[in-house]
Amino acid sequence: MQTLIPVVLSGGSGTRLWPLSREKYPKQLLPLIGEDSLLQATIRRIEGLTGIRLEAPMVVCNEEYRFVIAEQLRLMDKAGTILLEPIGRNTAPALTLAALAAMREGGDPILLVMPADHVILDTAAFQTVVRKGVALATEGAVVTFGITPDSPETGFGYIQSGAAFGEGGACHITRFVEKPDLATAQAYLDDGSYLWNSGLFMLRASVWLAAIAICRKDILAACRTAWDQGSADGEFLRVNKEAFAQCPSDSIDYAVMERIAAGDNTLPSGVVIPLAAGWSDVGAWDSLWQVLPKDGEGNVSQGDVLLHDCRNTLVMSGGRLVACVGVEDVVVVETPDAILVVHKNKTQDVKKIVDSLKREGRPEGQLHRKVFRPWGWYDGVDAGERFQVKRIVVKPGAALSLQMHHHRAEHWIVVRGTAQVTRGETSYLVSENESTFIPLGTRHRLENPGCVPLEMIEVQSGSYLGEDDIVRFEDVYGR
Repeated sequence: MQTLIPVVLSGGSGTRLWPLSREKYPKQLLPLIGEDSLLQATIRRIEGLTGIRLEAPMVVCNEEYRFVIAEQLRLMDKAGTILLEPIGRNTAPALTLAALAAMREGGDPILLVMPADHVILDTAAFQTVVRKGVALATEGAVVTFGITPDSPETGFGYIQSGAAFGEGGACHITRFVEKPDLATAQAYLDDGSYLWNSGLFMLRASVWLAAIAICRKDILAACRTAWDQGSADGEFLRVNKEAFAQCPSDSIDYAVMERIAAGDNTLPSGVVIPLAAGWSDVGAWDSLWQVLPKDGEGNVSQGDVLLHDCRNTLVMSGGRLVACVGVEDVVVVETPDAILVVHKNKTQDVKKIVDSLKREGRPEGQLHRKVFRPWGWYDGVDAGERFQVKRIVVKPGAALSLQMHHHRAEHWIVVRGTAQVTRGETSYLVSENESTFIPLGTRHRLENPGCVPLEMIEVQSGSYLGEDDIVRFEDVYGR
C-alpha cells in the first residue's frame, strides 16, 4: 500500500483579509468557515482517505506561528511534524525541506502538497481526484490539480491542459500562464482547455528532489545544508537559520513546473487533473462572501449583526453590535481594535491599508488585541499614558518565562484559579480575589499550578510599556 504524507504549506500572511488576518496571526489560523481554522480544515480534508497508508501531516510554517499551530493540532488530537522556516523563502524551498524531512528515515513517500489557507467545500470530490493522483505520482509523475473555471477570473494563474495522460481525466500540462486581464481570461474560459492554478501538487519526495536538482541546484544546496545542520526542538524540526538565509526565494511553479510544461525531457512528466470541488483561495473578502451561506437577499452575517434592506453584503462582528441599513455589495468587518468598510469590487485594495499601517508603525497590521502565546493568551483591555491593562489567561500547568522589565512595574489580580508567583528570591501562591505587585527591575515568573485556567488582570505602569521591554532568564519554550 502506498504511503502518503500531507504537506501543508502555512507561510502566507493573508493581508487582503485584514482586519481578521494579521501578519502575526494570518488567515490560515482563523475559523473563517465553520469551527475549524483553515489550517485544521486542510488537514481534515484527507481524513478517511481509503486505499492509502496515510501518515501524520507535516506543516511547514514560519517560526512565528509554531505554538499556535502546535495547539491547533493538539485540539484536533493530531500528531504531526512541524517544520520551521526561520525566514520565508517561497514554496520551492519549503517543499524541498519537506521532501528532505519526509525521506529522513529512508522512505520515499508521496507528498500531497496543500496550501493551508484554501477552502474546498466538496471533500468527497477532492478525495476522488487525490486517489487518481496517487496512481500517477506512484509512477513518477508530477501531478497538479487544476480548478475547473466557471468565470473569467483575473485573480488566478492558469494551467493549459493538453493531450490526455492515461485514463481518469488527467492531461499533459502545456503551459502555465500568469494572471490575465479580463479579455484574456474570457478567451481562456471560451477555449475550454484552461484551468485555474490551485497550488495543489502531488509527487514522490525523491521526484521533487531530483527535479529541483536539475532546475535549481542553488535551492537544493542551501536547503540540504540547512537541513543537515538543523535539529529537533521538542515537537518542532528546525533548520539552520544562517544556511537557509542563503537560499534563493522561488515558487514551485517558477522553479520547476514551467520547465516541465515547456517539455524539458530531463524532468519527469507533468500532468494536471481537473478538480471541481467548491475550491476557493479565499484571497479577499469578496471570495469569502462567495463561499459562505447567504440569506434570500444574498447577505452573509456572522456575530451580532442586524441588517435592514441590504443586499449582497458581508458583515462580520467580533463582539459589538453592527447594524447596516440600505447597503449593497459592501463588506463590513468589526474587530475589537479595527473596523473595515469596503465595496466588494475593491476588496483587493485592502492590502494598501495594511501597507499604510506598516509604514506608520501601527500595531493593528501585525497583531490582534488578543495575542496568543504558548502558555495561553492575553488581551489588551485598555491603555493610556504610562499605563496598560491586560486580561491574562494561563493554561493549566503552563508557566511564563523568568523575566524582568527595565521600564515598568506590574500589578496582578487573580480573578479565577491560583497563581504561583516568583518575585525575586521568594515564591508564593496568589488565590482568587487576591493581588500582588512586581516592582520595576525585579525578576519574576507567573505559573499556573492548578487544573483550571488561571485568569488574571494585569495593570502595567511605567515610562515604556512595549512588548520588547523584557529580559528572559529562563524559558521552557526556548524563546
